[in-house]
Amino acid sequence: MSQDLHAEDSTREARNRVAHHLADLHRLHLVLANDARSMKAFSFDGRAMAEIELASEMLEQYLASTSAFLENMRGRFEARLVFLRRGEPIANANRDDAPGHAEFWLAFSRLTALLRRVGRCAEM
Repeated sequence: MSQDLHAEDSTREARNRVAHHLADLHRLHLVLANDARSMKAFSFDGRAMAEIELASEMLEQYLASTSAFLENMRGRFEARLVFLRRGEPIANANRDDAPGHAEFWLAFSRLTALLRRVGRCAEM
């Protein structure tokens, strides 16, 4: 029982850390959006070229860093798929009857679908 409780606690802690980082990322997105809105001042001052260049640089750098991150995560988790699959529940040498079998494959399928989606995003 204590081991199950520890496993639940460590999973909850990891989930909370990721949620915190995603909240930080969301705040960064808001800051970038505000900076992008302020760029229109350049056009109002008759310097549309400055706005165009700044907007292009911001978008190019954001896409490059996002694509690199997605590709890194995709590679990392694709390399782990074989090991993750070994965690499939088995009961009496029968996978189909094992408790948690359906939930495992639903979660595994979700991950592989997301990896395909990330691959398509990283290619863009």
